[in-house]
Amino acid sequence: MASLKNSHLKTPQWIQDFRKFIMRGNVVDMAVGVVVGAAFTAIVNSAVKDILTPLLGLLTGGVDFTNLFVTLKGPVKSTLAEAQKAGAVTLNFGLFLNAVLQFLIIAFFIFWLVRILSRLMHEQKQDTPPAPSQEEVLLTQIRDLLAAREGVKEEAPK
Repeated sequence: MASLKNSHLKTPQWIQDFRKFIMRGNVVDMAVGVVVGAAFTAIVNSAVKDILTPLLGLLTGGVDFTNLFVTLKGPVKSTLAEAQKAGAVTLNFGLFLNAVLQFLIIAFFIFWLVRILSRLMHEQKQDTPPAPSQEEVLLTQIRDLLAAREGVKEEAPK
């Protein structure tokens, strides 16, 4: 009877390829980006819904386009909810306008957030000068060695 140690189970090639794919840096970075993006979406949605939209509602007198619609077929009702409940076919351009406004508000918010973050990152980059490259370090060492050698030669004849 063969022992388990002596039996050789070969892992399928696709599993090895999948492991290589998952362990690539850009796949892991992308996964982290998706998770951070989901969290960022929650922040942006909250900022728009809980901060910007109430302020805009206050400024515009609570304009809401939800009940702007045209009944294409069925009973004509005064609100969209009533028309949909009655089974009417409606063209909901008010909901579309709300979606466009929501998009513009979110885009405006993200624009300013990215602009502020870019400025902060730019200021941070200016505070810390970039480290010298390996070539620069080697050239500096060579220069210092040559200068030290020249100094020794000049002092010897005196």
